[in-house]
Parts: sequence; structure tokens; C-alpha cells
Amino acid sequence: MLKIKVLIENSGTEELAGEHGLSLWIEYRGRNYLLDAGSTDLFMENALKCGIPLEKTNACILSHGHYDHSGGFHGFMERYGARQIYAMEGVRERYSSGSGGTVHDIGVPEELFRDYGSCFCAVRDEVILAEGVHLIPHSTPGLDRIGQRTKLYKGTPGACVPDDFAHELTAVFESESGLVVINSCSHGGLQVILEEVKQALPGRKIAAFIGGLHMKGRKNGEDICIFSESEIERLAEYVTGTGVRCIYTGHCTGESGFKLLQKYLGESIQPLHTGRVIEIY
Repeated sequence: MLKIKVLIENSGTEELAGEHGLSLWIEYRGRNYLLDAGSTDLFMENALKCGIPLEKTNACILSHGHYDHSGGFHGFMERYGARQIYAMEGVRERYSSGSGGTVHDIGVPEELFRDYGSCFCAVRDEVILAEGVHLIPHSTPGLDRIGQRTKLYKGTPGACVPDDFAHELTAVFESESGLVVINSCSHGGLQVILEEVKQALPGRKIAAFIGGLHMKGRKNGEDICIFSESEIERLAEYVTGTGVRCIYTGHCTGESGFKLLQKYLGESIQPLHTGRVIEIY
């Protein structure tokens, strides 16, 4: 069984804090994985309230080089001791965003590299982290066109180019139901990610996808979906044709994007929120 607990996501509950970011606790075949660590140490407080034994983490995975997925790792290391962090080697570069009208830094906090840089295990090609656990980099060219559209950049403000998301990886866990695909923000696009997984693991059914879909933007002070309804409809048709049984999404998907996907996917799309437990057999 694969068991996933959402330690933190944008939405909180009465008992558990929420913040802009994502952190997942994954129990699989006798090993424990911490995938991302939110923006701050808040995910650890949630873990304590939920009885999650973070001290028993076997390995950490950083999905990509943004602060809202890496900000809590320093505090985690300080409290529980150093652990290996598997990440694309590009996470060490600086990244920026043009959201809100100004270009600003959104990279991994530099203190993490300063104090725990030796803990990073660079992923360059597909890695089999353990039996049934795969880390898959992007292999699709031209993803910088998405960086241009979404105002995400590689480099510091004033010296940056559109991001091609070479620092982003996909984690895949094998289950009896099929492959479980996790990509925290899906900057490269859900269709691109699922096609890359199918290419890396041919002939395997994809049972579920978990993660954000980077559809949220802002206009006139309100949250919007940055993709048109026709684009959402085409994506939903692709997902249905692929046979993915369920999509659990939140964080950067946004409420507008979620509702549009729900219009076409119905109950096969589920909200990803702080405290949620997902069990896949």
C-alpha cells in the first residue's frame, strides 16, 4: 500500500496550519519519504499534531527549485538531523517570478545550500530511488515557452530568461492499481508529465496523479485560471483518454482551475488539502 499524508498545503483546517506551499509524507514498502517541505517550518508542527514520525524519514525529495517547496528543509535538518535530499542539480540556480507585476526571487533559500549542501543528491537522468520508486526528469524540449507564458524565469531579477523547468522532477510510485505520479507544481504541463512517465515506464497503467497544476493567476486583485476553458477541456479529454483514475490537486491549481477541471472530470478530480490522507493499493 502507498499512503500519502498532506502535511501542508495552501488551505488549513481548524487543527492544522496552511501556507502557500506543499509538503507530502509518503509511506511505501517500509520506507518513509518527505517530498517537499513547504515554505517554512509549519509542516513540522502539523506532522507532530498528526503523529507523523518525521525522525523516521529515510530520504527527502525536492520536486523543484522554489522556496515554497524547500523553505522548511533547513528547520527539518536542524531538528531531525541531516538526510539526503534528491533533487535535480538545477535547483541550485536562482529562479524568479513575474507574478504581481514585479520580478522577484523565488529560489531555494540559500542557507539550505550553505549549511546542508552536501546532503543534496543530484538527479540528472531517471533514478530508481528504491524498489518501485522512480524519479523522472523532464525530457521534453521547448518548455521555456511555458515559462514565458507563466512569467517564471531562471536567474535573478534583472538577469533572467524564461524557465525551461529543467530543475523539476516527477516522482512515480508503483502500486497494484498502477503508477502513482506525483509532481508538486507540474510547471511543464500535466500532459507533458504523463507522456514522459509513459515513455520512461512503457506499458504501465497510470492509476493516479497527485500535485498542483500551476493554473492560478491574478487579475484585478482576483484569482483567475490562466488557461482558457477550451484548453482545460482538451486537457480533461486527454486525461480521460489516458485512463487516469483520479487526480488529487491543489496548491497552485487554484479554485477557478479546479472548478473548470471538475466540470469536465467530475468526481475523478479531488481536492488536495492540508491533512488529507490518500491510500492507494
